Amino acid sequence: MFSEQPGRTPFESHLERLKEPARTIMVDLRNFTRSLGTNVIEEVRPHRVVYAKTMNFRTFLDIEPAGDSLVLSIRYGRAAPPVTATIRTTQDAESVKKQIADAYSKIQ
Repeated sequence: MFSEQPGRTPFESHLERLKEPARTIMVDLRNFTRSLGTNVIEEVRPHRVVYAKTMNFRTFLDIEPAGDSLVLSIRYGRAAPPVTATIRTTQDAESVKKQIADAYSKIQ
């Protein structure tokens, strides 16, 4: 697989390994998270996608694709332990969006 930037993992590589509805949910969560603000940074890693705020890279969301589900780790700050959620349905995804938005607003 070739990408524009050598050594970079494309977001789509994660979608290829997911089954529906997890694939659609991952795209929806990506769009939602990126819409939270212009300072949201997406870093696609080989086994997960990490979202952070500002150039200091304050991570507030970590999404790990897991075949038919997504494992989310939501962080509200460096000192607070992350909240973990397994997303299997669109209802699961909708219910976790408020937590993602709260984490984004609280992360410094």
